[in-house]
Amino acid sequence: MDAMAVTLSNSLCEPDMPTSKKLAMPVLFALFQMAMPIAGFFGGTLVAPLIEAYAGIVSLVILGFVGGKMIWEAVQELREPEQCPTTHLTYPTIFFEAIATSIDAFIVGVSLAAAGANIVLYGAAIGITTLVCCLAVLALGGRLGAHFGPRAEVVGGIVLIIIGLRAFLS
Repeated sequence: MDAMAVTLSNSLCEPDMPTSKKLAMPVLFALFQMAMPIAGFFGGTLVAPLIEAYAGIVSLVILGFVGGKMIWEAVQELREPEQCPTTHLTYPTIFFEAIATSIDAFIVGVSLAAAGANIVLYGAAIGITTLVCCLAVLALGGRLGAHFGPRAEVVGGIVLIIIGLRAFLS
């Protein structure tokens, strides 16, 4: 759900996003959502307590920073549209969002190891589901973002901050 919300938020903020970024976002999110449970399954028992202790704060810092930056830039654009460039999502930002939205999947992998689950099957299912869901919301966000402009960017930034806060508080 977090990967979907971040995809929607990003596409709201940049409705004319280049195709390469439109594809990179769901693919990176899906890869991280697939890889983290597998990593947790095989190596998680060693580092799970550490990751579990700091997962919320790491997610909050990354998503809070990205969301706050989006809101700041959108407000500047609303105040002085001719002087403020449109926000463009960068590949490093997408990469860090993929990490932030998949940290909890690492802990899921530890749980799956304890249950003796087939991690390849679960990892593939999680990755494919994430990919399909993110692709589905991508088109919706682009349409809404084109219609609402910088206001959509403010909403997108708020969504990222809420996801970060939720991760921190859980």
